[in-house]
Amino acid sequence: MNSYKITTIGWWGAYPSAGEATSGYLLQSHGLNVLVDCGSGVLSGLQNYINLQNLDAVVLSHYHWDHIADIGCLQYAARILMDLGHLNKPLEIYGHAEDDNFSGLSYLQYSRGCAIDPQSALKLGAFKLSFCRNDHPDTCFSMRIEQANRCLAYIADTAWTDDLVGIAQNADLLLCESSLYDEYRGMIPGHLTAGEAGEIATCAGAKHLVLTHLPHFGNHEQLLEQAGKKFAGKIELATTGKVWLL
Repeated sequence: MNSYKITTIGWWGAYPSAGEATSGYLLQSHGLNVLVDCGSGVLSGLQNYINLQNLDAVVLSHYHWDHIADIGCLQYAARILMDLGHLNKPLEIYGHAEDDNFSGLSYLQYSRGCAIDPQSALKLGAFKLSFCRNDHPDTCFSMRIEQANRCLAYIADTAWTDDLVGIAQNADLLLCESSLYDEYRGMIPGHLTAGEAGEIATCAGAKHLVLTHLPHFGNHEQLLEQAGKKFAGKIELATTGKVWLL
């Protein structure tokens, strides 16, 4: 029986194309709704799937704008919903506390910033989240999200580190940033190529690879080809509204 639902709200890197969004993924299980990252356009798109008062928590990989741009508007939404009596507690927003951006996650009595401890698992309902420090210009974490023996690994912005293989070990679904074509390997700090994403999936024994955080140039089908040279399992590109059941 499937009990873990993942919906792609946004998948672009840097900025959204018209009518779409940058990073944002809705996780649902047994009535719990958790948003992972809240990039530009995510707040609008999220409302195609749930009412905002039913959002239980947000977990942020890092504080670059394409992953947090809609947090301020989401906090305003929480304020309005609470003032109207549709929400009776502050929205919990989880992020690392290693720089001053953390303070912005709390907004009066309407949202509450909750610090991630990278050394400890975070429990949200039936979800268990573990974290892996990335190689990125600013502090960033990938996540392993487990529920009822099913596992989603989300690799956010990063260059290659061996720890990524651990966080994705035996994942049923691996969402992996693929900001670059293979010919750009090592040229842009803090990001993976499609081939590297495929290599991580193979080394980790992941069952299904989804390329996300995609570039605004080139032919995305080439990303699939390059990842496929390293990974023999199922590969696809993230698309708006795509749902996976684990």
